[in-house]
Amino acid sequence: MACIKLKQLEQFLQTVDDFTAPNVRLEQYQTPSHIASQALYAIQTKYGDIEGRVILDLGCGPGMLSIGAALLGADFVLGVEIDQRAAEDFKNNCDEFDLENVECLQANVLQLPAFWEDKPLFDTVLLNPPFGTKQNSGIDVAFLKVAITLASGAVYAMHKSATREHIKKKAREWKVQSSLIAELRYNLSQTYKFHKRTSVDVAVDLWRFEKE
Repeated sequence: MACIKLKQLEQFLQTVDDFTAPNVRLEQYQTPSHIASQALYAIQTKYGDIEGRVILDLGCGPGMLSIGAALLGADFVLGVEIDQRAAEDFKNNCDEFDLENVECLQANVLQLPAFWEDKPLFDTVLLNPPFGTKQNSGIDVAFLKVAITLASGAVYAMHKSATREHIKKKAREWKVQSSLIAELRYNLSQTYKFHKRTSVDVAVDLWRFEKE
């Protein structure tokens, strides 16, 4: 069950402001509201992993997933974002929703395990990581590894469908259970000057991971 309806959740998330100054080096793209709402609603209604939970959102950007989780009844949400401007966007969005149980930590996601001494602290971890294009090859898997390290429960992550076999392989190596729970069409709008088209569809998988 969910405390609000899917349609209402998406309507709320449509008002979340985008990055004010997106950084191409960090592959900053806002998670589309329709994808965020569908993913979060499935996570809550199928698995009950949001309401009443302590949640970590890695690479949170302006806060689309964090805010959605809070609206679905999370006890507390911590978003982690390396970029100062994006962290400010996150805080401004949370202020607009008057959310008191959501905070943003400006930090490098890859340094978190050392910061928290490899202790699983969070009931549920969410991430829509950089996909590893441009100069960030492998960053998506590195984010996923951190998420699994810090989760006491399930991890939900979005990855390009083209990496599906690689993600399965890494899950086996790490001895975690992996389930492909949805196939999504991620519409990336024209964000940077080098983009030739107004938008492009990217096939994206929504995964659920759990330690064995």
